[in-house]
Amino acid sequence: MGLDAVRQRVGASLFERVAGPDGPATRDRIDTTPGPRWFAEDSAIRRVHSDASMFVGGLRALLLQSLHPLAMAAVAGHSGYRSDPWGRLQRTSTFLAMTTFGTAQHAEEAIAHVRAVHERIRGTAPDGRPYQAGDPHLLGWVHAAEIDSFLRCYQRYGPKPLNGAECDAYVTDTARIAEGLGVLGPPRSRAELNAVLDAYRPELRGTAQARDTARFLLFKPPLPLLARAPYAALASAAVAALPPWTRWPLRLPYFPPVERTAVQLAGHGIVGLLRWAMT
Repeated sequence: MGLDAVRQRVGASLFERVAGPDGPATRDRIDTTPGPRWFAEDSAIRRVHSDASMFVGGLRALLLQSLHPLAMAAVAGHSGYRSDPWGRLQRTSTFLAMTTFGTAQHAEEAIAHVRAVHERIRGTAPDGRPYQAGDPHLLGWVHAAEIDSFLRCYQRYGPKPLNGAECDAYVTDTARIAEGLGVLGPPRSRAELNAVLDAYRPELRGTAQARDTARFLLFKPPLPLLARAPYAALASAAVAALPPWTRWPLRLPYFPPVERTAVQLAGHGIVGLLRWAMT
């Protein structure tokens, strides 16, 4: 089997895992449907969301988001991340594809579907506080943690980091999706994003649910044996990209010299391999 055939086989397998059995049909629908898009082909959001660094960014986002007790309670109670982790990943990747690359109608339909799901998700956290997935304040945290993760991991592992204006453009692009989902006044620059993240700090803490989620994501993923080593490199890169203050609440190690050398090198290696397979 030639190298190109290997690449195609690995890429197809990876795409099926991430996009699900309907992935090819969804991709064709996005590619072939005429109509205006929310974002131009050379937009910052398309550059970031089409790169393999999203694998690291997505994992970092889940770990960071888990530090809000109410957001974590909603995920633990309703997302099915344990019983159907691949399904959750596939639904998320489809939403990102539809809103980033699809027509305006695709984006609006995807957002309407998620808002309808959020309206049904409500409950009580272990600390006794009620939560609702459609709460604009909770949505604001989920959005800020997610785009900060995607952008930071692209800057670290992407093929060509964005400049300052392009980083601001990325945050502005994502604000359009956030507003559709119900976020009030989402950040529109990297400075505003950092300010939003800082504002949520007093609400964040490491709960038993958050630590259990971190252990599942990092050490007990539902993967075949051959995929464990590459995933370990991916997971290490995601942890190394987290702010230092998150480590103790999640009971995660913090070894700066190792993270800046071996972990970052391994991260570049696995992201490069994924990028090659996805080409």
